[in-house]
Amino acid sequence: MKRTYIIAEIGTSHGGSLEKAYQLIDAAVFAGADCVKFQWVYADEILHPDTGLVDLPGGSVRLYDTFLSLEMPSSFFKKVCKYAHSKGVAFACSPFGKRSLRKLWALRPDAIKIASPELNHFPMLEELLKLENAVHEDARVPVILSSGVSKLEDIDKTVKFLNPLHAVDCVRVGLPLLSLLHCVTSYPAPETDYNLAVLKFLKERFSIVVGVSDHSLDPTLVPAISAAVGGSLIEKHITLSRETDGLDDPVALTPQQFAQMVRSVHAVDLLAEEERMLFLIKEFGIEKVNAVMGDGQKKLAASEEANYNRTNRSIHYLKSLKAGRKLCSKDVAVLRTEKNLTPGISPEYFKEILGRQLAVDVTAGAGLLWEDLK
Repeated sequence: MKRTYIIAEIGTSHGGSLEKAYQLIDAAVFAGADCVKFQWVYADEILHPDTGLVDLPGGSVRLYDTFLSLEMPSSFFKKVCKYAHSKGVAFACSPFGKRSLRKLWALRPDAIKIASPELNHFPMLEELLKLENAVHEDARVPVILSSGVSKLEDIDKTVKFLNPLHAVDCVRVGLPLLSLLHCVTSYPAPETDYNLAVLKFLKERFSIVVGVSDHSLDPTLVPAISAAVGGSLIEKHITLSRETDGLDDPVALTPQQFAQMVRSVHAVDLLAEEERMLFLIKEFGIEKVNAVMGDGQKKLAASEEANYNRTNRSIHYLKSLKAGRKLCSKDVAVLRTEKNLTPGISPEYFKEILGRQLAVDVTAGAGLLWEDLK
């Protein structure tokens, strides 16, 4: 019997409170999660200060300032990792740049999650490979890739780049060294955008363990269907209340809803393969199941198309610069474009643009374009 691995995404829902982080871990344990996942945030690794505003219950604030408020010291993550282990669940965390990755690695987490916007953060992925290759295979840390707001060619590049991990047949805390989560980067994501038939395609194309990172509001629909059609992992946000002001709280599950999701997924796990679709049709209806299954072709979902090149990473200027300037690493960074800035070229060219001379004046925060360079 295949048992789906369930990740409770706590993210930054703790709001900086260690007590609340412990409560969220307790809630995840109560609900039956196998793993709790946090986010190691440094604002300057994610955004330029001028990226724009975000609407929160208290009003509109700079998105950059929101991330600044979520920066926590290493001691915070050390404590939540220890607490998770004391409660019998694995500890995973998402880094968002080289600095947070190195600090996370030093903690020796049970897994490292590469969030969807960082799927193309090649400077960070290169650093990750260096860290993994510096230790014996048995000491490597499982890596989970999320693939929201990505095209097939984007996933191709990253899986190929991380092939040294994919090639190693090693399992830790129930996870292979490299796995892939299908995702729709929209908050909330419509259940009918999930196209879960694509799991079979991704699993076969990359010979990889696949699953789903689910941002839809229904506690059970997407997770149960995913488990039925080959998904080995489910990640879903958890919160103590949807009414609190965490960035992801409005799309997260309460502990009771999360427990409902776990029960539903494991009920599917217990069924023989030939029984699963009949169970789903009885549970949700054939029209809804077919709508969530989709056509199985990997493409951007309708709800996330507008986010492509904005949520994922590109190269941006950190400050305004004059024509003639030779670019150095302090002038540019791999950032999310997000709200009101312009996207730049892919991070895979970061080393290539260093030392190049500007042909035009450029503005702080703008995305770097090839035509900006001599």
